[in-house]
Amino acid sequence: MSLLRLENVEKYYGSRSSLTKAVNDISFSVEKGEFTAIMGASGSGKTTLLNCISTIDRVTAGHIFLEDTDITSLKGKELNRFRRDKLGFIFQDFNLMDTLTAYENIALALSIQKRSAKETDKAVKAVAEQLGITDVLEKYPYQMSGGQKQRVASARAIVTEPKLVLADEPTGALDSKSAKLLLERFNYLNHEHGATIIMVTHDSFTASYASRVLFIKDGKLFNEINRGGDSRKQFFDKIIDVVTLLGGDVSDAL
Repeated sequence: MSLLRLENVEKYYGSRSSLTKAVNDISFSVEKGEFTAIMGASGSGKTTLLNCISTIDRVTAGHIFLEDTDITSLKGKELNRFRRDKLGFIFQDFNLMDTLTAYENIALALSIQKRSAKETDKAVKAVAEQLGITDVLEKYPYQMSGGQKQRVASARAIVTEPKLVLADEPTGALDSKSAKLLLERFNYLNHEHGATIIMVTHDSFTASYASRVLFIKDGKLFNEINRGGDSRKQFFDKIIDVVTLLGGDVSDAL
């Protein structure tokens, strides 16, 4: 069953005389419980596409449905409610509140939903254990490593059990060990908790953790590959092949 459906989505910038088609007539579906990566070179439109799905950007044309709701038509309080209750965001630069501890940063998402203190405490501790950050709950962001901060940001994104988790270059600011640990946690959330994840990345190693990769070139859907029964190494090799076709620098991808 499709959780997310994009129909002929377009996003233009600029005036009629100098129009940039950042997203150009893209259609695809994401099944419930799927882990999808979106790849493309810098400027390909992949982040703009994610911003349209997250309602940060408004589409110029086309429709995006989450379950049966056309999210491109939502406004005001309806839009705020949708973002609060249905989506989880993970950003490259973490976006944690510096004046709050890890526990408070994670709990913030639940307090916005007006959850009880008891329910909040239980949920925060459970997600912290899943992501291996119980020992940093009382620390402030400046006291944490990059990997710890990203896992706190991930905990904040999933603690409300959103329908859809959106990750924009989540490993971009991490060292290779922290990146691998985070991606293994993503897999855990995807397989053990049925979390539906859409992740934008330019990195082939990161994308190889997904079950499907969509490739964007010049604002259009260029190619798509599914992992199927492949090992992660086999899937990685297939991703590299498409990156080469795209004209990307394979040394960058590695």
